[in-house]
Amino acid sequence: MDIAALATDPAAWAALVTLIVMEVVLGIDNLVFISILSNKLPAHQRSQARRIGISLALIMRLALLSTLAFIVGLTQPVFELPWQGPAGEHGEPLFELAFSWRDLILIAGGLFLVWKATTEIHEKVDPVETEGVMDTKKKVVGNLGSAIVQILLLDLVFSIDSILTAVGMTEHLAIMITAVVVAVGVMMLAADPLAEFINKNPTVVMLALGFLLMIGAVLIADGFGVHVPKGYIYAAMAFSAGVETLNMLARRKRPSVEDKILH
Repeated sequence: MDIAALATDPAAWAALVTLIVMEVVLGIDNLVFISILSNKLPAHQRSQARRIGISLALIMRLALLSTLAFIVGLTQPVFELPWQGPAGEHGEPLFELAFSWRDLILIAGGLFLVWKATTEIHEKVDPVETEGVMDTKKKVVGNLGSAIVQILLLDLVFSIDSILTAVGMTEHLAIMITAVVVAVGVMMLAADPLAEFINKNPTVVMLALGFLLMIGAVLIADGFGVHVPKGYIYAAMAFSAGVETLNMLARRKRPSVEDKILH
């Protein structure tokens, strides 16, 4: 089907809108990671790191879209463990023992996220004292290049997941490309405000790190064939964010209430 026919096809528009929403939702994980990582850079490099990281994500996803046959092939098993594994209630295996390249990439990406989130949480909870000053940035990202490399590694994992989602929802390459470009554009617009918000609210940083820890665990589980519905994950994230919003509102109201009591 050519572009003109797609433009007049209501089903194509429905697929495009649905795919854009899905790509934006899937991009939230990536954006949170980019925000936390870029906030560890010097202030004058943070915005640059976000823009470079998101631009590389767009380039990577467009490049992967041009090799759809290769991406689809990543789901084919490449080896299988000679172990039966534990059985479920009805005798079926609890997890898959045949691994594809996609599975291996998800497991590696999940392990990286778990390691990164755990390291960041440890630094926040147990800061290092440097010359009488509590230093919570002991392992600050050394330079812009180091940050970009780490962002690029996670971009690869999220990009493959994003492309496979797009392939499962539509067969039209033009719709996939449009959805990816729009979704990455939304990420570009939201990157700086989200990063600033996270940076100004320390408790939100810990909550975001908790999200990354959970996402890493889900990626590892997905790599082993244990598929956790994305709706459960984002519902839990939305609930936690709602509770934190109430906490922030309560903290803002507290000083005014205390002033009234004192006076």
